[in-house]
Formats: sequence, C-alpha cells, structure tokens
Amino acid sequence: MKKTILAAMLVSAAVSAMAQPGMPGGMPGGMPGGMPMFGGAPQEDVNFNEYVAAPAGFDEETAGIERGTVEETEYTSKTVGTVRKVTVYLPPKYDKSKKYPVLYLLHGVGGDHKEWMQGVPNIILDNLYSQKKAEPMIIVMPNGRALPNDKPEGNVYSPEMTKGFEIFERDLLDDLIPFIEGKYSTYTDQAHRAVAGLSMGGGQSLNFGLGNLDKFSYVGGFSSAPNTKQPEQLIPDVEKTKKANKLLWMVCGSADFLMFNSSRLKAFCDKNGVPCTLIQYPEGQHDFVVWKYGLYNFAQKVFK
Repeated sequence: MKKTILAAMLVSAAVSAMAQPGMPGGMPGGMPGGMPMFGGAPQEDVNFNEYVAAPAGFDEETAGIERGTVEETEYTSKTVGTVRKVTVYLPPKYDKSKKYPVLYLLHGVGGDHKEWMQGVPNIILDNLYSQKKAEPMIIVMPNGRALPNDKPEGNVYSPEMTKGFEIFERDLLDDLIPFIEGKYSTYTDQAHRAVAGLSMGGGQSLNFGLGNLDKFSYVGGFSSAPNTKQPEQLIPDVEKTKKANKLLWMVCGSADFLMFNSSRLKAFCDKNGVPCTLIQYPEGQHDFVVWKYGLYNFAQKVFK
C-alpha cells in the first residue's frame, strides 16, 4: 500500500512539474526530455506477461509485397465546431464491396493526427498482412486534442489543452466514428472496433474503450500516461467488462516511470479475474521503440 501511495505521489508531482510554463518538449509523444520520471521507479507488484521480441525488420519495408495506402481527410466536428483532420490507413487491395473492422489509434500529448506515422503503422501492417498474421483493417489516426486550435503548440500541459483530450471522447463517438463509417466500407458494430494509443493516447484509449463497452471490443494502452483513470473507475462492473471486452492489452518500458499507470490496472484485473495483458519491454523508454512493438502485437490479436 505504501508503495502504491508513493508512486501516485511521484506521478502527481511529475505531472505538476510538466505543467509549468516554459517546460521544454523533445521526446516522442511530446513528453519533455530529461525528466526523472523516465528513469525507472516504484510501481505495483504484478505478474507481467511474457515478453517475446518482435522479429528483425518488422518495422522495415519489405520488397515485393502489396502495400496499403495512407491518406489525410477531413470531417466536420459538431463537438468542437470546426473541420478536423484525420489520417487514415487503408489495407492493401482495399475493396469497397467488403466490410472492414477499424482500429482507432491515438497519439501522445505533444502530437497530432500525424504523430503515429513516426511509428510506420503502414509498414508494420503491410508486413503482417504479407505474412497472414493480421486481419485486414482500417486504421484511423485522429487528432485527440478536441479544441478549435488543436495544434500541439504552446504549453501542451495547460488545463485548457489537457481538457481537449477529455472532450475528444465526444468528438470520437459522436463525430469521427459516424464519419468514418459513412465514408469507408466498415462494420458498424462493437465487435469490429478497437482503440489503442501511446502515452496520453494510451490513457484516452483505456478511458474511452473501457468506458464505452458498447462501442469497443478491443482496448490497448502503450505507455499510458497519468490521464488514465483509476482502475475502479475504468472497471466499475467487473462482470460486465469480462463479458463485453475481448482484449485488454498493455505494454510499457521497464525504464519508463509511467509503468505505474499500467501496473495498477493490471494488479486490479488480476485481483478481480479480468483478463488483461501487460508486457514489460526490457529497458524500454518512453518512445516509439516500445510503441511500435505494441502496435505490432496488438494488431495481431484484434478482430479474430
């Protein structure tokens, strides 16, 4: 108990420090470089799931295989009152006569709808398809900052900016999902929707995915940030979650202090019999090395 309280206090202090004006950025996901919170620290004692290294070249272009396409499009957000941009990946040989499941992939506090492209999701998925390791899916990469000015500029940790990440839940459910399902050939049921994200987007994914079990079957959090709700808030009804959720999958680097946000949820799930995976990436930091690994694994487990 003392260990848990200490970790919570340190996370709170780190977040408060990040919120100070003039705090420099620099790390992927918009987290400030050099922060002590990324150096390994107290966490919940949990039984991690087995780490299996991704094969060499999983995130590199492979010659002679079919490739998907990436496009940027716009949708009208009644929630925000603006037209918003979103990046969309369509699988190889996208066919409008077929229906596809959709993965909503969310970025970090300092990113936008383009950030995930640093993690080459198109290349990772193209390679998985060529090896028949994943079901063809559409990946939607939105801007999770639901504000009239949604650019990651100025103090991205200000109350106004972080409030935009909360508001995005309504934008996602009420505006973006209906737009995607109207523009593309997708399934429109809970069984064919997944949500996952990195850092702040990992917290959003856990909050929104577990908080809307009628909308999402698969939920993933990669190095989830302190915006992640308490386990008791995420899973107020254990039996309902066990029945509706098909996958709760997380990964975080062993050298990333944000592990606490994932390990406390894992501990709660294990205690209450909720199926949950948490992988500790050896010596992993808060970066795309871990997040690409997360997407590589998560994509193979959804929609099957």
